[in-house]
Amino acid sequence: MFDRLDRGWRVLATGISFLTFGIGGLLLRVLVFPALYVLVWQQEKRTRVARNIIRLTFRGFVGLMRLLGVLRYEITGLNRLERGGLLILANHPTLIDTVFLMAFVKNADCIVKSHLWNNPFTRGPVRAAAYISNEQGTELLEACIASLQAGNNLIVFPEGTRTPADGVISLKRGAANIAVRGVCAVTPVVIRCDPPTLGKGEKWWHVPERFAQFRIEVKEDIPIQHFIGAGQSDVMAARHLTEHLQHYFTEENQRHA
Repeated sequence: MFDRLDRGWRVLATGISFLTFGIGGLLLRVLVFPALYVLVWQQEKRTRVARNIIRLTFRGFVGLMRLLGVLRYEITGLNRLERGGLLILANHPTLIDTVFLMAFVKNADCIVKSHLWNNPFTRGPVRAAAYISNEQGTELLEACIASLQAGNNLIVFPEGTRTPADGVISLKRGAANIAVRGVCAVTPVVIRCDPPTLGKGEKWWHVPERFAQFRIEVKEDIPIQHFIGAGQSDVMAARHLTEHLQHYFTEENQRHA
């Protein structure tokens, strides 16, 4: 009986959390960010303020979910994210991985999908924060490198989408191309969720039997000099780095399975 009530509460609490997230996003779009354009004219300062607002909003959302008993979380190696100009690559097991990382990474930049860039409810915040649109085509790689060189912390999920239910990780080469052509180390972040929830294809109301425990581990940097040496082409270097990263994240995922 208690287990049934607990699960029922977590379904309700999850719904409250996402409803709050939606209303909060609407208020940011309608009230906060239009005021930001009026009050802060300098674009660079406005971008910095917008990113701080989003970071604090996401931190509040994560805190709300913890307060309501939907989830618990533990983060190790957070001090490694205190630097600037980081290329942060993470696996992507759940719907809210982006929220978690952007809640705890200062001056975070990210690649935004076109439907969010053009959505009337989200385009205000993402454009004010000067995130990178994936509609840029051939200019996307240059925009990512420029962001890193400007000292931003670029968050990328190299899988491109959430990990499928079978847990098989398959990386695309985009993230490795950024690292190789921008000549920057990779800061890997391993995200685990036990029991699994909010995965690919799952509905938000399909809550697990107990609250989800998130473990987020910021690992030591992966240097890339080994991959770009000996006159190797950027194409081959990106291929080899992608293979290395796929092995790395797969091994981490299996080690804690």
